[in-house]
Amino acid sequence: MTATDTMRAVRITEHGGPEVLQLADVPVPAPEPDEVLVRVAAAALNNTDLWTREGAYGRPDDPAARSGWRGPVGFPRIQGADVAGRVVAVGAAVDEDIIGRRVVVDPALYDGEGPDAHPVGLMGSERDGGYAQYVTAPRRRVHDQTESPLTDDQLATLPTAYGTALGMIERGRLQEGETALVTGASGGVGIALVQLARARGAHVVALSSTPKTDAVRDAGAHAVVDRARDLDGQLDAAAPRGIDVVLDVVAGDLLSTGLPWLREGGRWVVAGALGGYGVRFDVRRLYLHNAQLIGSAMHTPAHFGLLMELARRGAVRPVVAAAFPLAEAARAQEELARRRHVGKIVLHP
Repeated sequence: MTATDTMRAVRITEHGGPEVLQLADVPVPAPEPDEVLVRVAAAALNNTDLWTREGAYGRPDDPAARSGWRGPVGFPRIQGADVAGRVVAVGAAVDEDIIGRRVVVDPALYDGEGPDAHPVGLMGSERDGGYAQYVTAPRRRVHDQTESPLTDDQLATLPTAYGTALGMIERGRLQEGETALVTGASGGVGIALVQLARARGAHVVALSSTPKTDAVRDAGAHAVVDRARDLDGQLDAAAPRGIDVVLDVVAGDLLSTGLPWLREGGRWVVAGALGGYGVRFDVRRLYLHNAQLIGSAMHTPAHFGLLMELARRGAVRPVVAAAFPLAEAARAQEELARRRHVGKIVLHP
């Protein structure tokens, strides 16, 4: 490729509604010495795309401030954290053996190089992402999936949803034989949590709405609880010994009232706030029962490596709800925001 090559990409130049998503012809990015250039086959949508576009993350000193995932967004920004595609070029310091390989990109920007480094940035927020025909990524964050039985669409669904889910399960120390409660179970992260917790040998209780019960049960849930009905009574029946680990992307009132569901020494892992970020609870339910409240932002490099090994074996089977062409990214995000689907929505550049 030459410096004059262009590609189609969907960018935002300000925070706002779906109308700020703009399809544009932009230069194909040139990989830095330690990077590769990936031709995007599929890019999956996530709630973080909506919240980054809206600037909904706030800041520690100003919760109402418009902000990207971890701070101000540098506009214009190409959205999209989740990418599957093929490597078509490499930087000067990268071995060319990777060219032509089918890959998945780890979208996290980490605070160090070790296996337990924390994510402090995200592709599509702190650097350009996959709503485009091409994207660059550090070679060490590109994972070869050429031999995986999963489709490109399925591979694209993995990084944020399954990475976040596996990070929650690992940080919550979920063990075989324990009981896990998955909230928001029909969403992308929720379905991933159900599949991964079931694969770990846990008894999985899922919290969802009635129209999506069958799909959540098909994903592997042993029991599905209707969030519109009496939760205490349903959980007593589905998990009479209590919950060992809550895997929560909802928070809000659910966290405010749900701590008594935990068994002694139980863990409540939060990785989202679909139900609201203002939470109040009786702190006695925390310390008197040796419970733990754990925040979990995505995954570590070690978690992501484990996820990629599962993908190579086909040990997870992501659910793809719908696919849209890149030019219809705004419509795809609107569909994501309606939350009528089960699984993941992907874009095809």
